[in-house]
Amino acid sequence: MTPARATGARTAGDPYLPGSGNGGYTVEHYDLDLRYRVTTNRLDGRATITATATERLDVFSLDLSRLRVARVKLEGRRGTGFTQAPGKLAIRPTAAIAAGERFVLSVDYAGSPAPRASAWGEVGWEELTDGALVAAQPSGAPTWFPCNDHPSSKARYDIRIASEAAYTVVCNGTLAATRITSGMRHWHYRQDEPTATYLATVQVGRYELGSADLGGTPGTLAYPPALRERVLGDLSNLPAMVAFFADRFGPYPFPGYTIVVTDDELEIPLEAQGLAIFGANHMDGAHGSERLVAHELAHQWFGNSVGLSAWRDIWLNEGFACYAEWLWWEHTGNGSADGLAKRYRRLLRTQPADIVIGDPGPARMFDDRVYKRGALTLHALHTTIGDDAFFRLVRAWTDQHRHGTATTDDFRALAATFTDVPLDGLFEPWLFGTALPRLP
Repeated sequence: MTPARATGARTAGDPYLPGSGNGGYTVEHYDLDLRYRVTTNRLDGRATITATATERLDVFSLDLSRLRVARVKLEGRRGTGFTQAPGKLAIRPTAAIAAGERFVLSVDYAGSPAPRASAWGEVGWEELTDGALVAAQPSGAPTWFPCNDHPSSKARYDIRIASEAAYTVVCNGTLAATRITSGMRHWHYRQDEPTATYLATVQVGRYELGSADLGGTPGTLAYPPALRERVLGDLSNLPAMVAFFADRFGPYPFPGYTIVVTDDELEIPLEAQGLAIFGANHMDGAHGSERLVAHELAHQWFGNSVGLSAWRDIWLNEGFACYAEWLWWEHTGNGSADGLAKRYRRLLRTQPADIVIGDPGPARMFDDRVYKRGALTLHALHTTIGDDAFFRLVRAWTDQHRHGTATTDDFRALAATFTDVPLDGLFEPWLFGTALPRLP
């Protein structure tokens, strides 16, 4: 008798991150119960994962980096086996999980979280001078919880975390509860909107928490008390910015928006679901980083709500966020989006014409040319179909794919419904040629 073949793909099959993600199931919910001590950088956690098998699973895997697993349990089953290899946790049920079966897995794990090396630098959990942050794009989520780490895998989250009472903890979603026991403050955040793993985050610091009305959208600001004046000054335009983007892009897609400013300097700002993180160096009290504030806010529509089906389409995230900077610049009367487009096209002409932004390859997925040429593609489309059609297209895009994922082909197909002008002659050279096209 021939033994049954073990099933359950070990990765998501994305060539940009061939070791990340996992096949054979979809995750519905992550319930993370964490205890983190800043003084020792010690993380103890239990992840309870609710998922559904998409095929028969004799064995399946999760992404997990550096942290050691002590126990796994499949609800309703005894004796679940597991093994760990670098970056992967393999689960072997005593009896196979049937295709279509919903299952609940709990994983107890612990260790000293640290960023993982990647082609784009270190990503994931990072210690600050006095606190910690998570900057997970694109493959850093496994540095703090076991997960199916691919942008197309979106799930709901409950994050419960306890840390020393002197520290403020900020996570994705709405703060559901907080309490202090035995010198530890316990925080519970709930994110009901589907969230990609790389957009889940934890921020720990000696932060002051303040609230803000962002034109009807609840806002939260977390910052070191010493930076209060600079932060409030630099973010004074945020309510108007949220209102402007909501008018152009459609309703703000989450229950609230949080900005965290660390006491440390950061190389670049970071976005997470419903949240953005800036370093102290990005807050000068004179709006010196306002374009970055606009960029990270725009990601809430483009990248966070409308997510990626695969990393090759990252221009959809970064092109829109960059173009939002130009639109805000024009709205505030500092110049025109068209003028900025022409300026950046001139700058791109001085750089090598050797990138295909519709499929840049893993080494170049965060190349600045993906950002700027992506924005130029959108400006070329905007100029071709006109102001009214362009923004109706954008609002339809954020509405139809709200809290989901999409591809370049999806965007091209939708754009074609808003004009009688054939658009293949525009999209092909901008997205899939190397030579820099002229603007219309």
